[in-house]
Amino acid sequence: MDKLDKEILKQIQVDAVLPVGVIAEKIGISKSACWRRIQNLEADGVIRARVALLDEEKVNLPLTVYISVRTNQHNEDWMTTFRNVTSNIPGVLEAYRMSGDLDYLIKAVVKDMKDYDDLYKKLIAADLFDVSASFVMETMKRTTLLPLD
Repeated sequence: MDKLDKEILKQIQVDAVLPVGVIAEKIGISKSACWRRIQNLEADGVIRARVALLDEEKVNLPLTVYISVRTNQHNEDWMTTFRNVTSNIPGVLEAYRMSGDLDYLIKAVVKDMKDYDDLYKKLIAADLFDVSASFVMETMKRTTLLPLD
């Protein structure tokens, strides 16, 4: 990946629906060269998807929760079950296996506390040992832009 590819990626991260001609003009290359580079970045998996970022409050999911999970079952079968459970809960946006004291960390969005309780009841189907939730009170910084310098 060279400097031009990084410039293309910077533009796409800001606005994924920018026309190829606009991107090409901004970085100083031809439209066809820009299109080929974008196609290569997609084929190589550098660009995973082009999506629209929604406002959670405007779609009635104003409460973000980080759920800390500890397990006493560190085996492949349990991990597969946990992966399946989290994959099938629509409000779960992200789930990570962690190092350190915490085994797993989940980011979810919900309407309210009752909605969180419903999510929790689905989550415990994975036979969890310890679950703790922290609710976001204020977002200090939020970005999807990866630094490419």
